[in-house]
Amino acid sequence: MEEIKVMVADESHIKYVDIILETIAEAAKVRGTGIAKRSPEYVATKMRETKAVIALQGDKFAGFSYIETWGNKQYVTTSGLIVHPDFRGLGLAKKIKNVTFTLARKRWPHAKIFSLTSGSAVMKMNTQLGYLPVTFNDLTDDESFWRGCEGCINSDVLHRTNRRYCICTAMLFDPERDLPAKLPADVLERIKNIND
Repeated sequence: MEEIKVMVADESHIKYVDIILETIAEAAKVRGTGIAKRSPEYVATKMRETKAVIALQGDKFAGFSYIETWGNKQYVTTSGLIVHPDFRGLGLAKKIKNVTFTLARKRWPHAKIFSLTSGSAVMKMNTQLGYLPVTFNDLTDDESFWRGCEGCINSDVLHRTNRRYCICTAMLFDPERDLPAKLPADVLERIKNIND
């Protein structure tokens, strides 16, 4: 079996946008959870801006995630983590999550990194990276971020609670709280060894 490569996406990967969005939509249906819908143009822009990570086995799509900054780059989200069904159970989601986390730390070392998820596997990965569960009040107040939640079927919950809670669990990595000593040694080593 050909090796699966996890890399920072660029313009050459735009041809995978449709399958990425289809895979995300299908996974949300299977889980019965909401998800913020993203347009093909949005995902393509993340690739052009080198704010996305893609996993490929040769030319076959295997997985994806992206990062975005909010609140004047004081916050970064890692979002849209998906692994194609043909590649699940191989630890690929964790590899993609590690690359998005490392990319966010490298580009914005002082930003707080957050993740919204309804999946226990992502919560476990986040915990291993040093994220802690928080209320939504601890996240960015950037209105453009919150508009992204409007495409989710659970956005009514967010509105009813005045953006304090929703179906997703909010998790936050705060570099001021967690660096340098509280991160796992392997994460510190990975950050230290990033080449510019």
